[in-house]
Amino acid sequence: MSTIALEPAPLRTESLSDRTARVAEVAAAHLVRTDREAAFPVEALDEMRRTGLLGLLVPTEYGGLGGTVADMVATSIELGRVDMSVAVIFAMHCQQVEAVVRHGSEPLRRRLLPEIADGRRYLASVTTEAGKGGHLLTSESALSDADGELLLDRFAPIVTGGEHADGFLVTMLAPGATSPNQVSLVYADREQLTTLERSGDWQPLGMRASHSVALKLRGQVPCAQVVGRQGDFRAIVTSVFGPMAHLGWSACWLGTAAGALSRVLRMLRSPANRGRTDLGSELLLTRLSRTRQRLETVHALLARTERTVAESADLSLPRVQLQLNALKITAAEECYRAVDELVDAVGMRHGYLKDSPTRLEHALRDLRSAALNYSNDRLHLADGKLALLDPEVRFA
Repeated sequence: MSTIALEPAPLRTESLSDRTARVAEVAAAHLVRTDREAAFPVEALDEMRRTGLLGLLVPTEYGGLGGTVADMVATSIELGRVDMSVAVIFAMHCQQVEAVVRHGSEPLRRRLLPEIADGRRYLASVTTEAGKGGHLLTSESALSDADGELLLDRFAPIVTGGEHADGFLVTMLAPGATSPNQVSLVYADREQLTTLERSGDWQPLGMRASHSVALKLRGQVPCAQVVGRQGDFRAIVTSVFGPMAHLGWSACWLGTAAGALSRVLRMLRSPANRGRTDLGSELLLTRLSRTRQRLETVHALLARTERTVAESADLSLPRVQLQLNALKITAAEECYRAVDELVDAVGMRHGYLKDSPTRLEHALRDLRSAALNYSNDRLHLADGKLALLDPEVRFA
């Protein structure tokens, strides 16, 4: 876990774009090392703490920036241009914060949200389980209720940034649950855990700096730290976890692909490349056009879906769920294809080798995870069932 002396002024008077630029600059300075070593980007997280960016979605009455989901999307895109791991770490933290803001009890909000706003609490998500993967609506691990305290005993095969988190939102079966769908969401401070053990190593193809290790957690927390109603995590998934995940991830992926295209275009237009590439090549121009088209498609769907989430009174409607899932699937596929096409466009030297300033090799490895991060195949199965519930084919 990283610790840092906070500097509330003058950094807290900066604009959101300035704060984001500071984090992106720090992330860029450590990018090569964190990817090579599969090391968590501690320096970038510390800058999020310093700038107050961890408190983006914390309401101003609790000391936060009072930002919107649209602000989270815009910030995730900008961070994704530099480092997809840093962007996803930020977006997933925002998902957890929004759950506390929207569904936490007032005593929990009063205690926790000011700490997040001050940069003292980075939150990690503990929702995966062996055997069910990232499926959110079931659990195999049960909470125990002992004299007003909840006993947590949980293993999760993937916890993004878990070793460095200051707090955790954990899904488990409600005490006395009679169905695997009676899932609760519980908040735990790091200090409330008697056990926080890492299991195994983290050596993935891409997203290496996300440091999504397996963790074993044990501890005891007050019942007041249940977020939402006991056994009713489904309501939080529908209103917060699902929308925030699909908007946030898609923004990160779009930023990564846009950053890759930007670096390619700058390389092609640079004085050093003059005479080396035929900028009038029809094949090159067509590939650049297709890449930009893919990104414009994702950007348009992302913007429309963000508005749908902001304007819809009921996010559980099939047409809304279909749009959210379409965003995730489309962004995962098109952003990866865009970068893959850029590899073909610029060839071996600038598309395939690690030391190219385009960093296409890094972006391609990171984006390969997008279709697997809550599997597109699983979402297609869900969408097939949802489509049957909307025979009029009405769009959100």
